[in-house]
Amino acid sequence: MASARGGREDEHIVCGFHAVRATLAAKERVLEVWLADSRYDKRSETLRRELERAGVTARAAAREQLDQLAGGVRHQGVVARVRARAPLDLRGLEELLEGLTRPALLLILDRVQDPHNLGACMRSAACAGADAVLLPQDRACRLTPAAARVSAGASAHLPLCYLPNLARAMEMLRRRGVWLVGGDADADGATDWNRVDFTAPTAIVLGAEGRGLRRLTRERCDLLARISMAGDAAVPSLNVSVAAGVFLFEARRQRAQSNK
Repeated sequence: MASARGGREDEHIVCGFHAVRATLAAKERVLEVWLADSRYDKRSETLRRELERAGVTARAAAREQLDQLAGGVRHQGVVARVRARAPLDLRGLEELLEGLTRPALLLILDRVQDPHNLGACMRSAACAGADAVLLPQDRACRLTPAAARVSAGASAHLPLCYLPNLARAMEMLRRRGVWLVGGDADADGATDWNRVDFTAPTAIVLGAEGRGLRRLTRERCDLLARISMAGDAAVPSLNVSVAAGVFLFEARRQRAQSNK
């Protein structure tokens, strides 16, 4: 994941107080931090103390320098360069599944390319207790500074898995007993989202903005589900990040009920 400064592929830029503190809490390697030279409020002083405890010195920077480092992402006066946790490969995903002590909950994003949507999906996935977010290696968004900021710290905690062959990964999940539920508002015979059993090991599969699931991805799903719209709704479908939140929190609700 390239940094906004054109750095190494395993580095990226994190912007904003919450995202930088979440990165520290996740024990990712924070390489450099820049704080606005005009900020000496309580929030910035607290962050300075946390950075000192982690052995990281904050550099003072002018607002213009921070704007350049952040690459247009709103930064609140703090920018960090981070050595990224390596994304999972297929073997790493299998090891993650083997180590779970409860039914898996995964989110598969088929060629989602907007960084704000990726960040929002990651935030919903982390809040709903998902175990990982899976994306194809090609034609999919990377963890850009914008995606990391929108994720509100989720990118520091939630594993990402980039897969060279999404169809093969879905077949592996099926062999391991993971139920593949594709979101498709237009599919004939699609099941309403709140009638799907999400208590079993599940991967929720959602398609790209405006295009939905690719045919081959759709065909590998065990079940297609839709989120019912109001009968007079002017907009026919939800944004992918909103749909992800609806599906994920329905899974969380069902699992909480089954554990009572």
